[in-house]
Amino acid sequence: MQLGDFIDYSNKQSQNALIILSEDELTEVKQIYQGHACNDRFLRPDEPAVLVHSTTLECWESIQRDGCLKSWNRARMERGLKEEKPIGHLLGDPEEFRDFIMFGSGVNCEIVVASKQAGRLVYDGNAEYQSGARLYLDAGKMASDGLLLRDGNHLKVKDQLPLNSYLLWAATWKEMGLPDRITTPAVFASTADKTFEKRQTSV
Repeated sequence: MQLGDFIDYSNKQSQNALIILSEDELTEVKQIYQGHACNDRFLRPDEPAVLVHSTTLECWESIQRDGCLKSWNRARMERGLKEEKPIGHLLGDPEEFRDFIMFGSGVNCEIVVASKQAGRLVYDGNAEYQSGARLYLDAGKMASDGLLLRDGNHLKVKDQLPLNSYLLWAATWKEMGLPDRITTPAVFASTADKTFEKRQTSV
């Protein structure tokens, strides 16, 4: 399925993708992927119903004013971001990633925020950082509206995403009653996820 997504996504984006596999393997991919597309308007059994996007508190204030999440390129064009490149360039992310809002889960979303603050890659989930906002978004609605894209490795949305249609909850240290903004990615992610689950159960 992931390889099928990669092929379909690359074709739709007119990317010159190089795939090395046997004819038998390609036939198997096509059979498994039949009836699917990288922008399927439904969630697959192995896909999460909720996706997470984390950002700094400063960016969260801008996002709330705009009423939507924006890709790095869109935000830079409209708001004139101070940073010359997103932190992902240190990971070797291709420039096209800057046209998308990327989603994830677990502590990795907070690692991105910690790395952005440090100006370098930070992999230690137990290192202190200034927590920001952890946004929980309705993946099913994004898919049904045709916005959710699968490139074979990531779930993402191009350009921008309105908050009022897809945001389920925004976790901040104050919102969760933490004693301080300073915490660790692991603690913040875990506390936020547990709080979100409790909120969903009580609804």
